[in-house]
Amino acid sequence: MSDIDTNQTVATFAAGLPGAAGVFRRHGVSFCCGGQHSLAEAAAAAGIPVETLMHDLQALVDSAGQDAPQDTGLLISHILGRYHEAHRAELNSLIPLAEKVERVHGEHPEAPLGLADVLVRLQRDLEERMREEEQVLFPMMQSGDSEMVRVLLTGMCEKHQAEARYTGEIEDVTHGLSVPAGACNSWRALYAGMRKLCDDLVAHGHLENTKLFPRFRQ
Repeated sequence: MSDIDTNQTVATFAAGLPGAAGVFRRHGVSFCCGGQHSLAEAAAAAGIPVETLMHDLQALVDSAGQDAPQDTGLLISHILGRYHEAHRAELNSLIPLAEKVERVHGEHPEAPLGLADVLVRLQRDLEERMREEEQVLFPMMQSGDSEMVRVLLTGMCEKHQAEARYTGEIEDVTHGLSVPAGACNSWRALYAGMRKLCDDLVAHGHLENTKLFPRFRQ
């Protein structure tokens, strides 16, 4: 039986399921402007069978988080190294690169105007949430303070959802992260980095929401 609900919106899949954004781009399905359409509606608009999207998304559901460590301490260490450190390093390089592309190519009709601003806001919100995890939530998890952890988890999931919405903004200002013909190497490098960042953001939230946090909701 498929876990895919065709009544869910495209935006919900893109923000919550690792790899879904890539599936939608490949099939020409908008998850920014058309993000509030259901999966069934989006498939019909793109002229493809909804079963095609369901098959590809189900494969992502089946594989999501399979490489994550089972031990809680090791899982936390994996999250810190694979996502926290990576987000910080990538945003530190992508923000000035976005500023450069906007400055040099601002007159181009497909220039990603506003991308640097989106990334600065994302960096601010993401850094606040990651520090809270590193300094408060994760130490409590490792010390076994489950009652207080449960109190913190509600707010943390809301922050994950807010961060995931940035992927829609990025999709909008970059015109679907589509590199225009004749784009310079900086522009190409920027969009390659943005795809990885967006994929990592979704994978990070999914791993915590489905693998780590449920251990403390019992």
